[in-house]
Amino acid sequence: MLTSRDPRLAGRVAFTHPNFVLYQMARFSLVLALEMQSVAVAWQVYEITRRPLDLGLVGLAQFLPGIVLFLIAGHAADRFDRRRLLMWCYLGFGFCFGLLLMISWKAPHSVRLIYAVLVLIGSLRSFNMPASRALLPQLVPEEHFPNAVAWNSSIFQGATIAGPAVGGVVYALFHGPEAVYFIAILVAVAAIALNVQIKPREAVRKREPFAVSTVLAGFRYIWRQKVILGSISLDMFAVLLGGAVALLPIYAREILKTGPWGLGLLRSAPGVGAALTAILVAYRPIHRRAGMTMIWCVAGFGVFTIIFGLSHNLVVSLLAMTFVGATDMISVIIRATLVQLATPDEMRGRVNAVDMLFIGVSNELGEFESGLTAQWFGTVPAVVLGGIGTLVVIGLWAWLFPALRQADRLTSAELVPQ
Repeated sequence: MLTSRDPRLAGRVAFTHPNFVLYQMARFSLVLALEMQSVAVAWQVYEITRRPLDLGLVGLAQFLPGIVLFLIAGHAADRFDRRRLLMWCYLGFGFCFGLLLMISWKAPHSVRLIYAVLVLIGSLRSFNMPASRALLPQLVPEEHFPNAVAWNSSIFQGATIAGPAVGGVVYALFHGPEAVYFIAILVAVAAIALNVQIKPREAVRKREPFAVSTVLAGFRYIWRQKVILGSISLDMFAVLLGGAVALLPIYAREILKTGPWGLGLLRSAPGVGAALTAILVAYRPIHRRAGMTMIWCVAGFGVFTIIFGLSHNLVVSLLAMTFVGATDMISVIIRATLVQLATPDEMRGRVNAVDMLFIGVSNELGEFESGLTAQWFGTVPAVVLGGIGTLVVIGLWAWLFPALRQADRLTSAELVPQ
């Protein structure tokens, strides 16, 4: 019988903890459902309007609630039971999938109703993300946490691979989004059932009152830790400028001449690269030169974004998006490990809420930026200019944050000032 001390399990030691396994199964199911919904909404909206700007508004609708709610959500993750908070979020997501299904039946051309549901989904994500990330350290011992982070990222990416692919194929087979939303509801129910069984390790947390000073503690913490500030802001601006996900429906239909199935493959490709990279890091952890590794990988993200933007071949585009995901995953793992291990448990929710706001800026607001620039300059110039912008950001951040450039070992003791 293998135990957590068996050297054969060194690369997958996190899976010796049953609560970690349940957590990952629930999270995989939920992300799978969200990704299926995402590809269906993107194709549905573009079929209705045929405007790049409306694809950008899909991201904006999900980002705006985070600006309003992220401080409250972070405080809630520190004050209330995180597992129960996740359960209510999962129930809310299932309800939203049901609303999208009803809209497709009763008002199939109402983009405004779709945006309204996306705002609700964005609100739920504001609470779900900090609670989910803050719960993870309660499921494994600290010595196994870096391994848990790598597998956590890999499994997340596995869902981002399967979700768009399944969503795109189902959309094409049933000639509409209704079947996609129905399956997403069933998958959300499975996530709820798995989440109920999780029994996290109890952590003694100080119950701080709801006040401006306590709510803003996450900002103050990140501002003091320059390595963390540099890493999360670098990731934010790089993905904000270089993100091409919002424009994939246009590439699939107008440039690569494919259909919903091709859109599903394009949405899945970054997840393939990210998942393979995360598995590699699980077995071969980053031991030295973490800062420069992150900087070079984000530069690679920009280069492969430019290649994707210029490509008119589906195979080349899929390969480029695969490497986009692979290079981005390095910064994700470095940032997630730093933020979690260097933060006291009683304020992990607030710190993660700030981190998730940065991620929301890069992803959802980045989608709006992509849609807006594509509306102004055209689809291909928007993606290429975004990739160039990412390379410019790399140079600036290497100069502005020497602590990030000089960061060596991927441990809180080495990278975070005490």
